[in-house]
Amino acid sequence: MAEKPLPSSPSTPVARAGRFVWLTARVLEQRRFAYHFLRGGADQVETALTAYLNEDGGYGHALEPDLRGPVSQPLHTAHALRVLDSIGRCGGLRVERICRYLTAVSTHDGALPAIHPSQRGYPSAPFVPVVDSPPSALLTTGPVVGLLHRNQVWHAWLFRATEYCWAAVESMEKSHPYEIEAAVAFLDGAPDHARAEAAADRLGRLVREQRLAVLDPDRQDDYPVADGYAPGELHFPHDYARVPDSLAARWFTAEEMSRSLDRLAADQQEDGGWPIHWRSWAPGSALEWRPIVTVEALRTLRAHGRAVD
Repeated sequence: MAEKPLPSSPSTPVARAGRFVWLTARVLEQRRFAYHFLRGGADQVETALTAYLNEDGGYGHALEPDLRGPVSQPLHTAHALRVLDSIGRCGGLRVERICRYLTAVSTHDGALPAIHPSQRGYPSAPFVPVVDSPPSALLTTGPVVGLLHRNQVWHAWLFRATEYCWAAVESMEKSHPYEIEAAVAFLDGAPDHARAEAAADRLGRLVREQRLAVLDPDRQDDYPVADGYAPGELHFPHDYARVPDSLAARWFTAEEMSRSLDRLAADQQEDGGWPIHWRSWAPGSALEWRPIVTVEALRTLRAHGRAVD
């Protein structure tokens, strides 16, 4: 199917974002934008993604912009899986190869580290330190496991990784927003729906009690910033519930979600892109992140029924 052109006048959020994407984005984000908003093809997205694939079945080459260098990393590979999932290509031999890579880099309890030691020697963000024996991380493991389950992928690696995620989620007492997002990504895909609903209900109470979501954007200065986060690096209901059928959507009232989406829509900048709110550490990574964030902002708004075209 041929891609439809952008309108000559950038009057809609998609049109304004399109000009930003064509001006600044990598080929992958250009292809993703075209797929989601201009009737572009999935093959073109997958071809662009293949440029980041390594012989070990993992992905590298700064696919996740905060990790530079060619080596495969769990974070890069999780990013690749999200892209494949978004175009309906999360299956077959490509995912079998990914699962073999995940098996090879797993920790002693079968889960994934945030950063594999192979990153040593290449630039990376200071908030993702490289250590020789990294622990398991729900931040990396949860989204991967949930996505594979949701796509009905079955692989031996999933058994222990799934048990790790259940243990991490169900024992969580104090957390931070990105870890909660990872927990939600796992629970939204977990095959035991009743258990997932119970765990999500508990997490929702934790989020509200620990004030991990800004429920009133007009009073966001009243909400705490998590340790290690950048000033103003806050999370909103839409960050947890990217789609309406997410278990996290039940944590918020319709009014709270509406205000959150209003804030997301208003965040579009004059240049058409959305900003990043976490700590910027290198010009290249910040430039590469903004088109990724822009595509995801538009997808979130559209998923919740907001007009973007």
